[in-house]
Amino acid sequence: MEFDFSKVATPDRYKLMGSSITPRPIAWVTTISGEGLRNAAPYSFFNMMGAEPPLVALGMMRRADGTHKDSAANILETGEFVVNLVSETDSAAMNFTCIDGPPDFDELTAADLQTFPSSVIGAPRIASAPVAMECRLYQSIEAGKTTIALGEVLRFHIDDAFIDPERLHVDTLAMNLVARVHGAGWYARTTDLFQMTRPTFEQWQGEQQDA
Repeated sequence: MEFDFSKVATPDRYKLMGSSITPRPIAWVTTISGEGLRNAAPYSFFNMMGAEPPLVALGMMRRADGTHKDSAANILETGEFVVNLVSETDSAAMNFTCIDGPPDFDELTAADLQTFPSSVIGAPRIASAPVAMECRLYQSIEAGKTTIALGEVLRFHIDDAFIDPERLHVDTLAMNLVARVHGAGWYARTTDLFQMTRPTFEQWQGEQQDA
């Protein structure tokens, strides 16, 4: 079935794309406003975009009235944010921070989440997150009713339990990260995995000659 997205309503586009482009990693974003108000909210329109410079991307939709949500407003105002990754043990707290609270509602306090101060930016990081990335806004793009924020990672925090500091080997599976999948409220665990070795052209040529 083919859909002409120029003729498909926005909620239906969201449904089709969000139910198909999965699993999506979750950025549990913490920010602080210019007035010092803290905010935490999860976003699954998120991923790594490069290592030189080290960039992550967030896609943040606007409210129905066209205004920026708190995360986007704070990022645009201060140029700073933290991306915390979500373990399964934090999933209920993460889900709570989806709440549609007003700008002066502190989701971190309401969810009883402990925070640590960041090293180089004002926004706090979530203490229980296995990974937290302090980011500076590299570029923002206003695309219709979506604000895309590219963040340059300035500091990368990872729980000592999940890394070999000499080899920089990360025990990804032990972090028990969760991801967003289809529909309202559905999540996935990263437990059912398989591995494939990336081929080389030289290897492929040899296989063709041996065939």
